[in-house]
Amino acid sequence: MSAESTERRILSVLEDDAQASYAEIANRADVSKPTVRKYIKKLEEEGVIVGYSADVDPKKLAGQSIAMVGIDVASERYVEATRKLKGIDAVESLYTSSGDHMLMAEVRATDGDSLAAVIEDEILALDGVTAAHPSFLQERLK
Repeated sequence: MSAESTERRILSVLEDDAQASYAEIANRADVSKPTVRKYIKKLEEEGVIVGYSADVDPKKLAGQSIAMVGIDVASERYVEATRKLKGIDAVESLYTSSGDHMLMAEVRATDGDSLAAVIEDEILALDGVTAAHPSFLQERLK
């Protein structure tokens, strides 16, 4: 069994269930617990695993609205704008994108009005941000 396939199996279990114990990962990936420990430590140190998170159903989350926001940035302001976007508390995660927008941000706020204010007052106000296109998340299907 190759190291690469062992890594892939371990990562697959973690992607499916970030709360899985080492014993459960070992069982599902068909390796020993020490092997799981070794690979997870290595993957964290290499920056392959950058964190662990919970998937949230926005419809069941009382008092919070979530939107995926496509953001366009002037190329000469890209580095400065992304640095400032990462500093906005309401921006839960920020991704580069090869789709319709240069960046995609997961933005969270207490309600739709607050979320709109974050987009207008914090994101669109940044020098270099030329557009923000929100898609409000309604219901988690998977």
